[in-house]
Amino acid sequence: MGEGEHARPDDAGGRRDARRSKNRRVALGASCAVLAMVGLSFASVPLYDLFCRVTGYGGTTQTASGDGVAVIDRQVTVRFDASTNAGLPWEFRAAQKPMTVQVGETNLAFYKAANLADRETLGTATFNVTPLKAGQYFVKIDCFCFTEQRLKPGEAVDMPVSFYIDPAIAEDPNLDDTNTVTLSYTFFPKEDEGSGGDQVSSLDSASGLE
Repeated sequence: MGEGEHARPDDAGGRRDARRSKNRRVALGASCAVLAMVGLSFASVPLYDLFCRVTGYGGTTQTASGDGVAVIDRQVTVRFDASTNAGLPWEFRAAQKPMTVQVGETNLAFYKAANLADRETLGTATFNVTPLKAGQYFVKIDCFCFTEQRLKPGEAVDMPVSFYIDPAIAEDPNLDDTNTVTLSYTFFPKEDEGSGGDQVSSLDSASGLE
């Protein structure tokens, strides 16, 4: 083997340096990916909620003004469901019986809530529609969801929701067999930021709904 064919030490060192540089780039890229995933995990809840409200995904309804919506010759029965998280001392129920509505027609339904505690409490409601595939066609014009509700001790209130079924439902072949939908609300306790304390879960005094 000639002198020119021997591996030169500076070539080996250069390869080692290149490998170290590549490893540093890989490590840096992995770290950036981890940080990005952590950031997305914190943002996922509000982003998912926004995505659902815009698209109707997961049975989440959409919102609109209701102006200029065509009423078509199709009817859908709407049922109303209500539940309350155990941490909120409220009685919450649907005051509205099932409604058979015309698609495109604006309707008004009522829920009722009562604070069973001997102190002022706060709650917020989430909602969904079943079957899930119908959620994007159930359009709320106005409702009490995602809005802080503050009730005094023993106070009972009516909570209206204005809605219509989007006429686009008639153009979706997956909804041809859907004649009944259910609108469900669940109330959760909300911390009173003014007092710095959490909601109490015990019922110190109770009063029924009228």
